[in-house]
Amino acid sequence: MRGLDDTDREILDLLLSDARRPYSDIAEQVGLSAPAVSDRVDRLHEMGIIRGFTVDIDRSLLRSGVPVLINIDAAPGRGAAVAAGMADTDAVEHSFRTADDHVLVTATVHQTEVGALLDRAVEDMSDVADYEVRLLADSEWRPGLAGPEFAPDCAECGNTVDEEGVRRTLDGEPYYFCCESCAKRFVDQYESLKDGI
Repeated sequence: MRGLDDTDREILDLLLSDARRPYSDIAEQVGLSAPAVSDRVDRLHEMGIIRGFTVDIDRSLLRSGVPVLINIDAAPGRGAAVAAGMADTDAVEHSFRTADDHVLVTATVHQTEVGALLDRAVEDMSDVADYEVRLLADSEWRPGLAGPEFAPDCAECGNTVDEEGVRRTLDGEPYYFCCESCAKRFVDQYESLKDGI
């Protein structure tokens, strides 16, 4: 299985800086043809490294309100539910959940509407142990690669998959395996469960 090479990383860096950059511009910078860049981007998408292209919107220019940082201390075991509810709210721009059930979100709201935002987003307010709201003075999003290596976890055993690994696509989803025997066990079980449904 092929990993990432320097050209892949360079293409990813260029797309991170401007996802709308034409493939012809990227090709010129990385020394490939535009179709070759297109093929590489398609491969990176198939591998699951590129999940999609998005727009970064400055919500403060589109609605009245102020940017706030909300730190929510969720009740034990309820962090995922709180984070999911907050992420589905229009006012929320970014949502993060820590392993110890803290949820951190950025949102643009009227200062007096944070409580109402929580009421709309969280089905059961007993899921929220405490929360704190801070006015944001500035925020910046800088996605970067910092020399990544393609190293997904094996879908069967959890080991790190390297260049010796294999990839299978099941119902349109890519799965990575450290070896052929893990792939066979996983695929056999997947098909058995699928047949049982």
